Amino acid sequence: EVQLQASGGGLVQPGGSLRLSCAASGFTFDDYAIGWFRQAPGKQREVVSCIRSSDGSTYYSSSVKGRFTISSDNVKNTVYLQMNSLKPEDTAVYSCAADDTFGSCLVNYGMDYWGKGTQVTVSS
Repeated sequence: EVQLQASGGGLVQPGGSLRLSCAASGFTFDDYAIGWFRQAPGKQREVVSCIRSSDGSTYYSSSVKGRFTISSDNVKNTVYLQMNSLKPEDTAVYSCAADDTFGSCLVNYGMDYWGKGTQVTVSS
């Protein structure tokens, strides 16, 4: 059974940091790209960052580039999203998803597997 478990969300003040984790099981981790997506109330889901486990290739949306870092632990089958310099506009439910093509993550369409999200709230 494929499982993606996101964790690490919470309430943080503007300028603070959080690290999200996405633990994957049930598929060959090295053959997949893992992405982080977020959806704020009343807005469409957007791609935040993607990583291709096989070679470490990464992608960041312009809104998070320079502040967020995605990484992969291929032994633990876990992808992390280190979020620094958080802003109120980063508030959203963050979910991780997996697909066997990096392109699906980049275009935010057709991801094979999804996990439940974790709430991130940036507020003073």
